[in-house]
Amino acid sequence: MRHHMMLTVVAVVCAVAFAARASAQAAATPSAGPIVVHAPGISWADGPPSLPRGAQFALLEGNPAEAVPLTLRLKFPPNYRVPPHWHAVLEHVTVLSGTLNVGMGEQPTYSGGTALSASSYAVMPQKMVHYAWTGSDGVVFQLHSVGPWSITYVNPKDDPRQARP
Repeated sequence: MRHHMMLTVVAVVCAVAFAARASAQAAATPSAGPIVVHAPGISWADGPPSLPRGAQFALLEGNPAEAVPLTLRLKFPPNYRVPPHWHAVLEHVTVLSGTLNVGMGEQPTYSGGTALSASSYAVMPQKMVHYAWTGSDGVVFQLHSVGPWSITYVNPKDDPRQARP
């Protein structure tokens, strides 16, 4: 129980750090008027820290730490892996380029699963355990949800936010 509480505290701290980094990108909010983002104007940043190194993201709308709609673009490099995890909120994914492979369950095989190629769309129910990986081309995809957004790894050792000895 104490370990679970510590992970929750770490997750909240990381969500705040993620939100701070994201707000530095000055994402628009729906109440500010229409949101128009042209691909050449997207500002990519490393992270978020809740994902393994190598990912990049751009916040297009909202604040991941708040209970508001949010839209992110994510880039995963070739041969990238995200270990088994779940999210506290519903997650909508649209693949823009490349292929995002998704498997279900707590034991990753990083083979088989469902291949989401460009223009594919998927909805991941809240708390459904899944993992993801890319092939030789990597992937760019858009994630839409309502915050607060978080990621909880099944195996705490897989969480990149954990301090390494």
